[in-house]
Amino acid sequence: MTSMPQTPTPSDDIADLVAIMAWLRAPGRGCPWDLAQTFATIAPYTIEEAYEVADAIQRGDFADLRDELGDLLLQVVFHARMAEEQGLFAFPDVVRAITGKLIRRHPHVFGGDRDVSPAAVKGLWDSIKAEEKRARAAERQRLGLPAETAAGVLAGVPTALPALTRALKLQAKAGSVGFDWNNVDAVLAKIVEEAGEIVAARRDGAGPAAIADEVGDLLFAVVNLARHLDVDPEAALRGTNAKFERRFAAIEAALAAEGRKPAEASLAEMDALWDEAKRREKAGGA
Repeated sequence: MTSMPQTPTPSDDIADLVAIMAWLRAPGRGCPWDLAQTFATIAPYTIEEAYEVADAIQRGDFADLRDELGDLLLQVVFHARMAEEQGLFAFPDVVRAITGKLIRRHPHVFGGDRDVSPAAVKGLWDSIKAEEKRARAAERQRLGLPAETAAGVLAGVPTALPALTRALKLQAKAGSVGFDWNNVDAVLAKIVEEAGEIVAARRDGAGPAAIADEVGDLLFAVVNLARHLDVDPEAALRGTNAKFERRFAAIEAALAAEGRKPAEASLAEMDALWDEAKRREKAGGA
C-alpha cells in the first residue's frame, strides 16, 4: 500500500480493511500499539472475539453480532498482515486457501451428485481431509519444513479450545475407533461412579490435587453424557450460566425493593426468592 487518506472513511470493501491494517502497522506512521503486536500477543484477542460472537448469538443481539463479527474479521486481517510482513503469506492467500477448501470438501455441491445423505457427506469429508493431510505433508517436505508430529487417533484437537469442547472432540475421536460406551445408561453409571470416587477421596482425606483429579474425571464423564445425548456441553453450560445470572438478578431486585442487599439476607430467604424466580420463568413471567 502506497497511499492511504489521513482520514479514511468507513467502507464495505474488504480491500480497504486490509489497507487500513497495513497503515496501522506501517513503521514510523502507524499505531505504536499495533506495531508492537505479534502472533502470540494477538492470539488471546482472537479467542476472546470468537467468544464474543458466540455471546451475541446466545443473547439474540444481532446488532451486536454484526459488530462482533467485524472484530473477529479484524483478527484475521491482523494475523494475515503480520504474516505478509514476514514473507509467510498474505490475506489473499488466506481467502484462496479457504475457498479452495470449501470447493474440495463439497464435490457433491460443486459438480457432483447432489443426492447424498448427511452420513455420506460426513464420509466424503473424512476421505477428503485425509487426502488434504497427505498433500500438506508433501508440501511441508517440498518447502524443507519438519514433518508434523506423528498423528495418533486423538491428534489435531487444539489445546487452546475450551476444556469442555476439547473433551467432546477427544471423546468423539476415540469413539470413531470403537473406544466408547454403548449407551446412555452406561455413561450415567460412569457419572455415578465418578461422583462416588469424589465422596471416597474426601472421606479418605485426599489432598487438593487428588480431589481436583476426581472432579476432572466427573466433568469428563458429564461431557460424555452430553455427547451421547447430542448436546453441546459448552452451549448447555452457557445457557445455565445465563439462567443463573437471571435468577440471581431477580433475588437482588427483590431484596433491593426492601432496601437490602444479598449479604444482608439469609440463605433461606435467598433460596425462597430463587424458587420464586424459577416459578415465574417456568410460568413465562418476567
